[in-house]
Amino acid sequence: MASTLEHAPQSAGHAGPATATATATATHDVSNQAPPLSPYDASDDRALLEGLHREGAGWAEQDLRRLGTLAGSAQVQEWADLANRYEPELRTHDRYGHRIDEVEFHPSWHHLMRAAVAEGLAGAPWADERPGAHVARTAGGLVWGHTDAGHGCPTSMTYAAVPALRAQPELAAVYEPLLTSRVYEPGLRTPAEKRGLLAGMGMTEKQGGSDVRTNTTAATPTAEPGVYTLRGHKWFTSAPMCDVFLVLAQAPGGLSCFLVPRVLPDGTRNTFRIQRLKDKLGNRSNASSEPEFDGTVAWLVGPEGRGVKTIIEMVNCTRLDCVMMSAALMRKTLVEAGHHVRHRRAFGALLADQPLMRNVLADLALESEAATTLTLRLAGAADRAVRGGHGEETAFRRIATAVGKYWVTKRGPAFTAEALECLGGNGYVEDSGMPRHYREAPLLSIWEGSGNVNALDVLRALGREPGTADALFAELDLARGADARLDAAVARVKDGLAEASPAGARRLVERMALVLQASLLVRHAPSAVADAFCATRLGGDWGHSFGTLPDTADLDTILERALPGLG
Repeated sequence: MASTLEHAPQSAGHAGPATATATATATHDVSNQAPPLSPYDASDDRALLEGLHREGAGWAEQDLRRLGTLAGSAQVQEWADLANRYEPELRTHDRYGHRIDEVEFHPSWHHLMRAAVAEGLAGAPWADERPGAHVARTAGGLVWGHTDAGHGCPTSMTYAAVPALRAQPELAAVYEPLLTSRVYEPGLRTPAEKRGLLAGMGMTEKQGGSDVRTNTTAATPTAEPGVYTLRGHKWFTSAPMCDVFLVLAQAPGGLSCFLVPRVLPDGTRNTFRIQRLKDKLGNRSNASSEPEFDGTVAWLVGPEGRGVKTIIEMVNCTRLDCVMMSAALMRKTLVEAGHHVRHRRAFGALLADQPLMRNVLADLALESEAATTLTLRLAGAADRAVRGGHGEETAFRRIATAVGKYWVTKRGPAFTAEALECLGGNGYVEDSGMPRHYREAPLLSIWEGSGNVNALDVLRALGREPGTADALFAELDLARGADARLDAAVARVKDGLAEASPAGARRLVERMALVLQASLLVRHAPSAVADAFCATRLGGDWGHSFGTLPDTADLDTILERALPGLG
């Protein structure tokens, strides 16, 4: 409908609509604002590319760069935004009253999932015999993590489910080829009729959370060997539209692991009543649910009473993904901050030229590179460990993954908040995307065990698996003599092992993480990066917030490496 103004007669002494429009426009001229970041290359990260080659997956660089261009495209960034703006919706019943327990997603979610699975970010590495396949997947996650974190949950669980399922070879023979597929095929159908499957997990319950031994979901054997029925209620089961789930339940022989398909082999729906979806702080694109089991058919995975042991390899995988996603969020928000300061002027100069802003960005760049480098080292250890014949790498992976999970995920929220602040008020509004990243950051330190759980797990590994400490210090010894501050910090960690206690677990694990990151940077990063990291994180020449690097830090070199053009 035309407005009244468009047809109103113009009289003398009054501005017509053209003049009014011009005046209104003039008061809203846009200047001194950054243009959109997209399109950009999310793989344009020297620390990432160097680590990819160093850890044995240099063959994947071309694919990684292609993925980086895709992740940074305007279309895919829009998919990420839409998947979070239009959240999944629970449909418990159809229009006729039949129980269906389905979750509907925005098409953007499916676009993201289809791309992630096709790029091998789910279970594909387990079917790839090339050395470094698991490193390539982790590097892909660091790049694809520039999009949306929520859909990384089902891809991560699918990846982690494969080694656990191998505890029951006859089940693995049926499901593994589909879990390692690069085909995303949504919708609940008989698993064997689909070209690709996704796996979820149902571990925690409301009375215990991470203390899964308090689970009360009961598993009752049937007349068919290996087949049980479950009855109980799970507290946090993400991605309920996955095809199969690994579930912990109390069997007659104790806590055990079970495979629960949403659709049974005969095509009927298994009982999987979704009571509600969680109203979460972040991770909004991903549906996290509370399913109820009542006569739910399940297949035993591994021996009765060995449920925790069966899923331990799965935990190693998902913890690595928590480190990976935290590092990806750091890099994404650093790139956003760097882009903003290149274009925004304040107090007579570009923000990128302001000394204090440069200090903040350089400090964030150090943290980001340390997180990325550690992530890829953990991925390299995982790749070599799962291929066998690398006992020391297996032991290193065991302790270093828990250490990394504790520390890197802890750094994420503070890092993301500082990067958001670089954008000022622009970063505080939803359109910038930064609030979504900020809300996402705390999840990674909660998922797969909170900080306390991981810190205590490190103590458990040190006490029960002495080879883990030897493997950690063997890794640290590779940098011995390169930096006196690092040598002194490693000595303090060794001294602290004798006095390790549950109350002091966080302090010890923090020190372990810092010396591990520092040792990797001393060996592999430019001297400006390694020196600044050791001076601040180990030498104490640092404040209590980002942006407090000492005057001796080579900010130009650090910035040029992380954000070319800012050096």
